[in-house]
Amino acid sequence: MADRPITVLQLLPDLNWGGVERGTLEIAGELARRGHRSLVISAGGRLVEQLESLGTEHLSWPIGKKSPWTARLIFKLRSLLQEQRVDILHARSRVPAWVAWLAWKSLPPATRPRFITTVHGFYSVGRFSSIMASGEAVIAVSRSIADYIRQNYPKTPAESITVIPRGIDPREFPHALAPSLEWWNAWSQQYPNTVGREWLTLAGRITRLKGHEEFLNLIAQLSERGRNVHGLIVGGDDPRRAGYSDELRQRVQELGLGERITFTGHQSDIREIYSASRAVLSLSTQPESFGRSVLEALAIGTPVLGFDHGGVGEVLGELNPPGLIPLGDTAALVNRAEELLAHPKHLVPPFEKYRLADSLSAEVDLYEELVASQVAKSARAAA
Repeated sequence: MADRPITVLQLLPDLNWGGVERGTLEIAGELARRGHRSLVISAGGRLVEQLESLGTEHLSWPIGKKSPWTARLIFKLRSLLQEQRVDILHARSRVPAWVAWLAWKSLPPATRPRFITTVHGFYSVGRFSSIMASGEAVIAVSRSIADYIRQNYPKTPAESITVIPRGIDPREFPHALAPSLEWWNAWSQQYPNTVGREWLTLAGRITRLKGHEEFLNLIAQLSERGRNVHGLIVGGDDPRRAGYSDELRQRVQELGLGERITFTGHQSDIREIYSASRAVLSLSTQPESFGRSVLEALAIGTPVLGFDHGGVGEVLGELNPPGLIPLGDTAALVNRAEELLAHPKHLVPPFEKYRLADSLSAEVDLYEELVASQVAKSARAAA
């Protein structure tokens, strides 16, 4: 372990809502809790204020922009690393990782920080993405991601890959949570079409890969079979693909589901929504690196039905095997959902794995171990 406070600099494109951004804030908070210094570089976003409230210094740079002009930040970052005596340089996205690596490589090996990357997704394989497997330490957010690294970037030393799954705080997502009467009243007034129906929920930003079309077809088929279901699509539009949300709404009308589908947008009360749902769905057509929303719903006790691939398949296989659906098997999905609806809701049992405290501890422990090994190496060289 490090015998002094260390300085950690995290790099990511922006600080709007998402799994990478949320993980950045969580690590920043853990660093402060342990008495370390936390710096973050991004283009900014709505989470900056929250980040700074945790004691982190934020530097607003367009470090995630895919432009030749971004290369100018290499020398600026090089100077910052020296001036701030950064111990850990942690890149969480590809463009920032290239800037970080080029700045880092230009420094003397004896004085430069330790370079870490986290592979947060199944990136397209190639030279551009290879930077995420090039850290001195490479964090994989699931076993599926670790397999992806080993298969596609065999030059990455096996000993440099560390699997640190994401986690949830059981205080934030308590088992058997029951929404308050006030919550139910407010919800019923805002979304009267949902009252008296059994909810199936699909959560996540509205993008083509999240399985929204599959979800609409599921609600349509269950309705045709006489099930009193209502589909909740919880999540904001992707501003870069606003047209897709319009397509989905048009599809709702084509299927005659105007009274059975509700687009809620982003919701801060997601745990109450999970609790009130009969099931949560995870229908991404591409494998998810982890699937934190699946874990959140399971922690509360709500069953999850999800396609058996990637990190979602991992989590369901461990915590809720009956929820595994073969990828793309629409008939199996509809039949499993109908079977679930035919019986009273049974809570998924509580579990001890995938705790946020454990994942944060593992990541900061890794920081401290890397710094301590660097100090020991320098001491041996000086002896």
